[in-house]
Amino acid sequence: MATKQVLALLKTHGGPQGMATAGKTRLLRTATKANPRRATELVDAIVKALGEQTVTVPGTAAADTVLPKLAASLATALDQRAEIATQVEQVLDAHPLAEVLTSMPGVGVRTAARILLDVGDGSAFRTAGHLAAYAGLAPVTRRSGTSIRGEFPARSGNKHLKRALFLSAFAALRADPVSRAYYDRKRAQGKKHNAALICLARRRCDVLHAMLRTGSHYQTPPVESVPAA
Repeated sequence: MATKQVLALLKTHGGPQGMATAGKTRLLRTATKANPRRATELVDAIVKALGEQTVTVPGTAAADTVLPKLAASLATALDQRAEIATQVEQVLDAHPLAEVLTSMPGVGVRTAARILLDVGDGSAFRTAGHLAAYAGLAPVTRRSGTSIRGEFPARSGNKHLKRALFLSAFAALRADPVSRAYYDRKRAQGKKHNAALICLARRRCDVLHAMLRTGSHYQTPPVESVPAA
C-alpha cells in the first residue's frame, strides 16, 4: 500500500529537505522495503516534486524533525489497527452466525462484526421495521399542520450501523444482480444515488432480520420476483 511506503519514507528521511538529501536511490530502497508495489512510480513522483520546489517556507527544517516522529506514531497505530482487525476476524469466525451474515452479498468481515456487535442475533428487534428504525434507515414522514410534506431520511438511529449497512448495500450493487435491479428501479423512479442506496439498505434489513432470526443463509431470489416498493 502507498500509505506504508509514504510512512516509511517520512519515518526514515523526514520532510522535503531530508528526502532531497537522501536521493532517489535511498528513497527507492526505503519505499520498496515497505512495499514493492509501484514503489518506483511513487519515488519518481516525489523526486519530481522536490525538483520543482523553488521556495523554502519557514518550518521546512522543523518538518524534518517532527514528521519522522508523527509517521512512526501513525505507523504504530495502523499496525495496532491491523492486529485488532485480525483478532476481530478470528472472533467472528468462531461465532455461529458469522457464515450466515457473510453469505449475504456485500457483507464482509467488518460489516458482519458491526451487525453482531449492535444487533446480535436480532432477537431484540420484533420486526425488520424495528431493526431499520434502530439503524436509522426507516424514512420519517414530516408534517406541516395537517399536510404531509413527504418522507425524508431519518437523522436518528445508530450511525455506525447505518454506515455499515449503507456501504454494504453499495458493495452489493456489483455482487448481487437482485440488489442492482432494485437500485436501478429506484433510480428510474427519480431517486438520487444516495436515496436509492438507502432504499436498498432498508430492503436488505428485511432479509438480514429474517436470516438472523432463522439462522438461514442468504437465498438469491429471481430478479423478477423482487418487489418494486
